[in-house]
Amino acid sequence: MATSEPHFDVQHPGDGRAGARSRTLFAAAQAVIPGGVNSPVRAFKSVGGDPPFIRAARGAHLLTEDGATLIDYVGTWGPAILGHAHPAVVEAVARAARDGLSFGACSAGEVEFAELLCRLVPALRCGMVRLVSSGTEATMSALRLARGFTGRSKIVKADGGYHGHADMLLVAAGSGAATLGIPGSGGVPEATVHDTLTVPYNDADAFEQVLLANPGQVAAIIIEPVAGNMGCVPPRPGYLERLRALCSAHGTLLIFDEVMTGFRVALGGAHARYSIEPDLVCLGKIVGGGMPCGAYGGRREILQQIAPLGPVYQAGTLSGNPLAVAAGLATLHILEREDPYPALEASSAAIADGIAALAARHGVAMTNNRVGSMFTGFFRGGEVHDYSDAKASDLAAFGRFHREMLARGVYLAPSQFEAAFVSVAHDRAVIEHTLAAADEALAIVARGA
Repeated sequence: MATSEPHFDVQHPGDGRAGARSRTLFAAAQAVIPGGVNSPVRAFKSVGGDPPFIRAARGAHLLTEDGATLIDYVGTWGPAILGHAHPAVVEAVARAARDGLSFGACSAGEVEFAELLCRLVPALRCGMVRLVSSGTEATMSALRLARGFTGRSKIVKADGGYHGHADMLLVAAGSGAATLGIPGSGGVPEATVHDTLTVPYNDADAFEQVLLANPGQVAAIIIEPVAGNMGCVPPRPGYLERLRALCSAHGTLLIFDEVMTGFRVALGGAHARYSIEPDLVCLGKIVGGGMPCGAYGGRREILQQIAPLGPVYQAGTLSGNPLAVAAGLATLHILEREDPYPALEASSAAIADGIAALAARHGVAMTNNRVGSMFTGFFRGGEVHDYSDAKASDLAAFGRFHREMLARGVYLAPSQFEAAFVSVAHDRAVIEHTLAAADEALAIVARGA
């Protein structure tokens, strides 16, 4: 039976709070899916209410099962930099699907995609890349590779840094774990995280102390060059440069987790923006154009340790599958050809700066961090440079703001500890509606309603 074409009323975004249809679906989901969601932060526990269920997405907008059109700042948690359902990307996937959904064998598209990544991403130039199916696969595989290449066992991550849900990385994790107030995770044996050390983000001195306290034992530090899973937190001037120097001096690999920032803050990623080259880089989200896809790569001598060339094993049935490759190729070609980054910078600045000005006018404490087309408004005074700073935010105020924005047709991530994302489809009308909604929402937050 054919379904009707979804109708987006982009001129009049509506109340996005869960209506009867979404509440019915959520009740049914809770009977068969843990918590009713397939990823924890979707449950809306930190902001209150039931989650709206999404029927369709186009450009900068979502359509809920209750018929409301929403302006979207989640963007599939980052991938939708071109807007949802970009015609060229959809057509590329449709063409690929007609030839088969997956082969589990070598295909020409994988080679073309890998060549494109190695041309566009500075850390991959003259190097190699391995395709996987998710950001979690990319980070866990990169760390295994770092351990295999260096012969060392210890790894370092930042407090509040989220690098996927691999056991060894669920220590002081931000993002969904922070939203739910979970310090780690059940089911992770203590021995699994024994060699995972943590330091505050933006504190190179702390990292140096770890290296000195564990001489010749640290295989790698994995870091988001722009933190996005404690909210958007940029690196302090000189921080990334110091990490690079320390890693080089101590024989430790520098791994940039650019699952979020890759092709988001610049064409070549954050390390292109800041001119800092890591030993390994992890990619995801945008590189798959909205399809499940990830990648990790870097210096050739390191990547040659991966099977079948070397002893470090990693495999994946759907790695480099034709649908993800087709979506990724179409997306990256558009980004390279059209160079939307200056326009994205201007749009995100208009939104983030506009919301910050409105908060000041209403007397609401807010610190707004922004890098490229990602931003976070932290409901607190003072600067935010690390996870400790982010945790000092007024979560109740954020929850009120989220609910009021949703009621006015603006869909934000249901967590203070997530970044918002702007796409090329966020035009002037979208920005104006967003700021008008924020004006009303912040007035209510200021009253403490």
